[in-house]
Amino acid sequence: MNAAQQNIRIQQYVAAVSLVLMAAKIVAYALTHSVAILTDALESIVNVVAGFFGLYSLRLSAKPRDAEHPYGHGKIEFISAAVEGVLITLAAIFIGVQAIRHLFDPPPLEQLDLGIALIALTGIVNGVVGRWALRTGLKNNSVALQASGQHLLSDTWTTGGILAGLILLYLTGIQWLDSLLAIGFACVIFVTGFRIVRRSMAGIMDERDRALLQEMVAVLDRQRSKNWIDIHNIRIIKYGSTLHIDCHLTVPWYLNVHEAHQEIEKLATEVRSRFGHAIELFVHSDGCLPTSCPICIKDDCPVRHHPFERRVRWTVENIEQNKRHQADT
Repeated sequence: MNAAQQNIRIQQYVAAVSLVLMAAKIVAYALTHSVAILTDALESIVNVVAGFFGLYSLRLSAKPRDAEHPYGHGKIEFISAAVEGVLITLAAIFIGVQAIRHLFDPPPLEQLDLGIALIALTGIVNGVVGRWALRTGLKNNSVALQASGQHLLSDTWTTGGILAGLILLYLTGIQWLDSLLAIGFACVIFVTGFRIVRRSMAGIMDERDRALLQEMVAVLDRQRSKNWIDIHNIRIIKYGSTLHIDCHLTVPWYLNVHEAHQEIEKLATEVRSRFGHAIELFVHSDGCLPTSCPICIKDDCPVRHHPFERRVRWTVENIEQNKRHQADT
């Protein structure tokens, strides 16, 4: 089973589990009339909608490239995550409004013991499935699956807090604690939704992922070939689980086309050994200039114009620039 199939399979479980847990939470709310449990139930409705939309997006992103989509369909994952984030945010606002209204006019609570048992069970299931989805999403570089996992884990923490508050309410009988608890967790849910939307928009806009760039640069700098005089103008774009990388590689000017291609293949091998095979690499080879000699680590160069001065450590700053490296870089 490849990564795309694994993502789809787990998202199927996420959608199915979300549907069952939503039903359990609605039953718990019907039994207790607790606005805090209503908070959990409403977020579960979002879980269901997001779960099935996420499943659709993963199926679509797994499709191969075609004439109409030469870079594949992976961008749909960012849209899926953005929709999920918006739904979470809207649910948080609705929950907050309902909680404030019930704060001044709390409804009578019933069968809290049974409601507490149901909510505890849903929290455990959410935590297990959410951790599984997040771990797999990180491993397979799936934004949609990561969003689902983060949402379920956020729901787990929300459920845990609501559970603690319900137990306190059950022991003390102070009814306004129910609404106060719902208000607090509405704020937590709002922040979670906003963060998912922010990350999704960053992906849609191809925002630079500095952490990914730093890791990429560190790998290339450690494994640097003596024929790699410098790498510059590097860019990384995410399309779902696929990374599209393009850069310029400066090699000795006297290498023929075949030899320059071999250096590009070496670079591609190093990148794929660290980041997997879901990578498209586009490398433009540049011939070196005399100004490259002071930083060139090739000790057997037959046409060196200047003596070697120092090795330039590759960083995000100098590898992103659209110019060859020099001694003063």
